[in-house]
Amino acid sequence: MRGGVRLQQVLSVAARSPEKRLTLFALLNLGMIESLFSGLMRPSEAVRLFFNAENCLFVRKKLVVKTADEIMSHGVQLPDLFEALPPEEAHREFQRELSTMRSLCLRLLEKGKLVA
Repeated sequence: MRGGVRLQQVLSVAARSPEKRLTLFALLNLGMIESLFSGLMRPSEAVRLFFNAENCLFVRKKLVVKTADEIMSHGVQLPDLFEALPPEEAHREFQRELSTMRSLCLRLLEKGKLVA
């Protein structure tokens, strides 16, 4: 994927209700997390394609859900782990961050299930 995912475009076209947008947002994130976890994508690629400033601003200003904003905040910081920490520690922290992000996504999905 070259141009990246534009959340505003994807979520606006694919889902009309706020609940459905959050569900789709969580599912997209789970796909990104799985790609990172399995090594199919590097953290820097994930930031370029998904956890970028445009998408972070969209989530903060349009979705206005703290959990969604937290997910994006964790995602945008992933490459920094490998610059700031020794390799072994960076890998452990990377796994911990992905686990946290996964839990936050599941929380969003659970909220959506309760509303629907």
